[in-house]
Amino acid sequence: MAKVDVSLDAELVVEVMVLAGVGSPQDDVEAVVRDHIARGHRTEARAAAQDDARREADARPQDPRG
Repeated sequence: MAKVDVSLDAELVVEVMVLAGVGSPQDDVEAVVRDHIARGHRTEARAAAQDDARREADARPQDPRG
């Protein structure tokens, strides 16, 4: 897999390392990025499930009212 070098403010990296409990800046940044991607996938899945539920509700035949 290709690698990318990113420059970040040292104070920012240290603060995230402490919050994440990770000892290596590389591991820390990788963990944060992976978490962000996982959250995005969960959000997409949740939104898709809500859309599916709405479509199913719209597709049901309406009760005749009179």
